[in-house]
Amino acid sequence: MATDMTTDTASGATPTDPPARQADPPARQADPTARQADPLARQADTPHLGLGRLYLRRFLRNRLAVVGVVIFVLLVLFSLFGGLFTSYAYSDADFAALTQPPSATHWFGTNQGGNDVYASAVHGLRRSLAIAVSVSALTIVVAAVIGSSAAYFGGRVEKATLGVIHFLLVVPSFLILALVSHRLAGDWRVLIVVLTVFGWMSTARVIWSVSTSLRERDYVTAAEFMGISAPRIILRHIIPNLGSLLIVNLTLGVVATVLSETALSFLGFGVQTPDVSLGTMLADGASTVTSAPWLFAFPAGLVVLLTMSMTFVGDGLRDALDPTSVTGTAGGRR
Repeated sequence: MATDMTTDTASGATPTDPPARQADPPARQADPTARQADPLARQADTPHLGLGRLYLRRFLRNRLAVVGVVIFVLLVLFSLFGGLFTSYAYSDADFAALTQPPSATHWFGTNQGGNDVYASAVHGLRRSLAIAVSVSALTIVVAAVIGSSAAYFGGRVEKATLGVIHFLLVVPSFLILALVSHRLAGDWRVLIVVLTVFGWMSTARVIWSVSTSLRERDYVTAAEFMGISAPRIILRHIIPNLGSLLIVNLTLGVVATVLSETALSFLGFGVQTPDVSLGTMLADGASTVTSAPWLFAFPAGLVVLLTMSMTFVGDGLRDALDPTSVTGTAGGRR
């Protein structure tokens, strides 16, 4: 027995030593198929994506959202540069071609006053886009400041703000919008102000609801401990963390504003002549939809394309910014 122990000691191994780990065979290391089959190796080979690139990749998975972006960009280009392809302005009248169907001279035809429908569509789309984007952006800014401020201060400020919001939500805002815009001769700049004043309440209430949880976060408490002022905390620490919610509401707000402006102009309370918007064109074409369908068809098609594209973009942004969305997973492609 002594001889056996001496032999084991001399060989440098003991009975309790674990067996030496065998190195991976060269064939396994060199085989790319085997490496790709290993999930750990595949994860190590995958480059780290930044947050912006991750959102972009998830957004691009939604094919309808991509289609919506393309349509919206084409509409914007049409509103900006479409007038370069015609020699007529929206206010020019061709008295030799009254209510003429589409032709080589007037691509979209003319209306009862001899105005070129193509030129009117370009100007009307530009006017409707200007109103919709401006109102949506201003509404988001006002709602973000008021909603987050009410959540941060709490107490009486919160109760008073919510009381005002709930009161304005039950007021028949559409009738007030119609009366005010009609009283002020349908100026589109005044229409932007009026639509903003009566359009921020619902968004502000949603922002307040989300901000009530953000005010309890550690970074807000740390900012208060450091003596940072309340306005700076709201603008630098609360509102930026509502970015995804604000972006989605900004996009969908464009759709709501287009529909509101179109409805007001259609009823004669929005944009007034001699100015032109998609709503005024729809109002002019509604009375002649059977005898001159092109007067209604072209502006209606632009309204449908605009609302459809922004709806697709809004849905795509919501899915891309929501980590629980099915489009954010590998198998959730549409």
